[in-house]
Amino acid sequence: MALEIRYLRDISSKQLVDATEDQWRKLGFTAPQTQAWLKQLQQILPDVATGDRLVYVSDGQRGEFFFSRQQQTEHSVGRIDDEAFNDAFLSIWLSPQTEYLTLRNQLIGMNRP
Repeated sequence: MALEIRYLRDISSKQLVDATEDQWRKLGFTAPQTQAWLKQLQQILPDVATGDRLVYVSDGQRGEFFFSRQQQTEHSVGRIDDEAFNDAFLSIWLSPQTEYLTLRNQLIGMNRP
């Protein structure tokens, strides 16, 4: 599975990590569960600009992040080798409890745009 995000505005790495933490908290994850994951994401997630693309490719147990600036070749920026971390990251968009239910339904093919 691949989850592709195309950015429509500039966002710092810190803002991406903070938003991830906020979504995990809303999904019921606790700080002890996510602390190590957030530290790892701080090393992986880059500052992004309008038009940049981040792709997360998961085999269901592990995943890898690929990043590309506008019109540039994508390259790996980090791996997730922890199945629980992989599941937690994907849950931001795919969990039935996600804040982004309409987007989730589109991603899993329940609603066509």
